[in-house]
Amino acid sequence: MRHKKAINHLGRKSGHRKALMANMASSLIKYKRIETTVAKAKALRTYVEPLITKSKEDTTHSRRVVFSYLKDKEAVKELFGTIAPKVAERPGGYTRVLHTGFRLGDGADMALIEFVDFNEAALASAKKEEKKATRRSRSKKAEAPKAEETPAEAPKAEEQAE
Repeated sequence: MRHKKAINHLGRKSGHRKALMANMASSLIKYKRIETTVAKAKALRTYVEPLITKSKEDTTHSRRVVFSYLKDKEAVKELFGTIAPKVAERPGGYTRVLHTGFRLGDGADMALIEFVDFNEAALASAKKEEKKATRRSRSKKAEAPKAEETPAEAPKAEEQAE
């Protein structure tokens, strides 16, 4: 039973665990997506999300606090320069954990952890879904402007053809 166990210790001493989380967080910030085990991904999510929240306010103090966790200048620069402006309006939930299957060698449950706002495939599919018309929007009111636009565009098309 895990009574009163706040964090997953990942089978490591505290120094090793802190170094592991710092390195994984730096890699996640640099590459926007990493593949690891599910347990490490869930632990990393709780480690990196407060840092992203801290990076929304670009002050010397917040940069020093984040650097004390990451210990990597390039990752701090990337976090404050690229990631923070993109997630500025998001109230939380900056990362997602996607289960990918099992590792071939030892059967460990693997996952992909990535930033929500940096997955181009998911953002493109979300835009396509927004453009999709619903039954309610296909009313006669919506069709009327289309009919008015068509005759106005027809002479322009004839002029371009000439």
